[in-house]
Formats: sequence, C-alpha cells, structure tokens
Amino acid sequence: MSPALDLKPAVVTNGHHTNGVTSLKQKPRSDGFSTLSVHVGSSPDPSTGAVIPSISLSTTYAQSAPGQHKGFEYSRSDNPNRNALEKMLASIEKGGEEALAFGSGSAATGVVVQALGSGAHVLSVNDVYGGTYRYLKRVASEIQSVEVTLLDLERVDEDLIRENIRENTKLIWLESPTNPTLKLMDVARIAQIAHSHPSQPLLLVDNTFLSPFYSSPLQLGADVVLHSLTKYVNGHSDVVMGALILPASSTPQTRAFRDKLRFLQNATGAVPSPYDSWLAQRGAKTLALRMRQHGLNALKVAKLLKSHPLVEEVMYPGLESNKRYDLAWRSLSAHARKWIEEDVLLRDFHHSSSSPSSPPEGGFPFSGMTSFRLPTHAHAVAFLTSTRLFTLAESLGGVESLAEHPASMTHSGIPKEEREALGITDGLVRLSVGIEDVADLLDDVRQALEKSARVESA
Repeated sequence: MSPALDLKPAVVTNGHHTNGVTSLKQKPRSDGFSTLSVHVGSSPDPSTGAVIPSISLSTTYAQSAPGQHKGFEYSRSDNPNRNALEKMLASIEKGGEEALAFGSGSAATGVVVQALGSGAHVLSVNDVYGGTYRYLKRVASEIQSVEVTLLDLERVDEDLIRENIRENTKLIWLESPTNPTLKLMDVARIAQIAHSHPSQPLLLVDNTFLSPFYSSPLQLGADVVLHSLTKYVNGHSDVVMGALILPASSTPQTRAFRDKLRFLQNATGAVPSPYDSWLAQRGAKTLALRMRQHGLNALKVAKLLKSHPLVEEVMYPGLESNKRYDLAWRSLSAHARKWIEEDVLLRDFHHSSSSPSSPPEGGFPFSGMTSFRLPTHAHAVAFLTSTRLFTLAESLGGVESLAEHPASMTHSGIPKEEREALGITDGLVRLSVGIEDVADLLDDVRQALEKSARVESA
C-alpha cells in the first residue's frame, strides 16, 4: 500500500487535504477547479517525498489483528489508487460528496439499474448513447424485469412528464447534451418536476459530453451524475472506466440508494484496476486545460460547418443559431462561465454578455462535440474517408480529433426506424474535436467537405 495516497473513505466536500508542508484545509471550498483536480487525492509520499502517487498493485493488505487494518482489506473492495481517484472526482463534480469508480461507463449503468430492483420503472430520454439504449432495452427490460419508457425530454412538457411518472418510477435518466444529436435538457426544470412528484424518482444525468468542467448537474438538482471516464476526464484514449458521483444524502431514500451502489460496486466486482485508476487521475489533472481548448476548437469547427453550403444542419449548443442557445448558457458551470466571460469573450470576440443571464452574441465554447448532417450516406462516407487529422473511430473526448458515423457505428444497434425518428440519419456525422492547432483542423474539415461535395446525390 502506498503511503502517498490518502487512505480515508472517498468522501470530500470539494476541498482537498494537506499537500506537503502547507495545509489548505482552512479554506476547503475556496480552491478552483484545476487546483482541486491536481491536488485532491494526490499528496506527496511522506516516506520518500515522491510527488506523484505510486501504483498500488497489491490485491490484499496485511492486518495487525483479525479485522484490524489500515483501511484496505482486498483490492476489489477498495484500493488506494481507486480511492484517490474517487476523492478527486467528488471534488471537481461540483456539489459532489462521494464518487464510485467502475470498470466502464456501462458497468456504472448496470449497477444503477440493479440498485433500483426488479419491478422498478425507468423514464429515460429517448435519444441516448447506444450502449445505454442497449442496456435499458435488452438487459434491464428483458432480463432484470425493469420497465423502461423512452420519452422526448428535450421539450419539457410538465404534464407529459408527470403522466409518464408511475407509482413504481424509481429513476429519470437524462443525457445532456444527448449522443449524437446534442439535444439539451433543462436539468433544473426536470429535477423540479421529479422531486415534486409523489413517486419521488431520482434524477440521473450522464454528464460525459460536457465533463465536470462545462456543467455541474448536481447543482442543478440531479441526484446522481454518471461519467464515462474513458472520454474527457481521462482524455487520452487509453483507459476504459466509468464513475458515479453523488451529493450529500439528504433523505433516507438517497442515503439508501448510495449505500446500495457502494455495496453493488464491491459485490459485482465492476471495479477498475489500480493502473487504470492512476491513469485516469493523471489525465484529470489537465481536464480544465483540455476542455477549454476542446471548446474553442469545436466552436470554430461548428462555425465553419454552419457556413458550408453542403451541410444541412449543425448541432452545437454553443452556436448562436442553436434553438437551445439560451439554455446552453444557463446550463454552464460557474467556473466555465467565469472563464468564458473573463477570457474568451473579451479576447476573441471583444465583448461580454449583456447580463449574467443572457448569452453572448457570436457563440461560446460548449465542450468539444459537434454533429452535422450531410445530404446522403454517400456524402457522409466520402467525408469520413477523406479526413487527414480526424480519425474514423468510435469513442470521443481524447486529445486527438475523431469522426464517426453514428447510424453504422455507435448507434447501429438501434432499429433504423427509431434511429431516423431521433434524427440519426444516414447523413449524420459526429465529430469529437481535439486539441490540435485549430487552423489544421479547419483545413482538414474544408478539404473533406470539398471531396464530399463531389459525390453525386442518388
């Protein structure tokens, strides 16, 4: 066991522990996003002075007497590296108190549904990640006797939502923005509806697309936040991992749910390795720096796409033309908005927002994901096979730019009729805009669009 790692349970209050000689506990909530991501769960080794925590590969830990140990018994139940990662995650997901790390985002999804119990009902946004759709429809519904309703929750019709919340509805599942059409949910409004309903369903928000940098769903009223850490939090396309982050439990219902999640994390063994935990924690130290560049680059790519005559539609909530532009601005985390107002707008656009509640003119960074629609499947294929820097591959959120065709890749498991109803047409392309020099990315998109434009429509 590495003495460099904090050995207390992974419960924090968005502050961090003593690092070296100077104690920062006096102001537990004053530290900024990057300070927390760098320092929480990562103190120098008191025996060697090593600044970076070592990797604890041991599967078992010595006990001084039966049942007496230093916080660790068996690595599936808890591990110093996973413990450190969970502390850091709880600190940067604003409003978080406890985090649980899993071997994948799908594993986290599975544990959430298991915790609801058979006979439960889940109300989910209909435009979800293909893996979430697969789990809800093929596993939860067919194997675990969980009822699932898929509903368009982008347009918040309170009466319609209330009509679909049943007596046994235990959870409302949101993605915001959705994958791949970037539909934006009014998390605060849906949280209000859920918490005022007699059934009191919990609200889960998959925050993978925005990361803890651009959005803080717990502060908008969510009860659970899910991340595929594989994506932006790790950020280097070399780890598969997921996490759940929960706020302070204020009711017996939420406390019982948190306890069940922690129990199932251990009982199902759906845990990440120490090495993957170490890698994800290292990646998260630069999360704010990366997310800023992802957002700046994606905004410029989205504007280029918007201006091209071949492109039928661009999906990026940070574009002024987006129908949910006002909501995107209201949905920003406090730290992301502060950066945009104090740095981006004044530097790049030479103006600021007219008021704290109104969005700026000209657009603003809103993570690194954008999707766009071309006329046909052939146009999409021509674009995807012509890029130089955008690699044709699934996944997202790494430092490198990726492009994919949802209808035949990430969302191919959804029936064609349902895909098309959701807007996942054969001409839809999804981009994960990386942190490369933006001029190079723009040149790559231009030349790929030129080649795509040569395709004759059928």
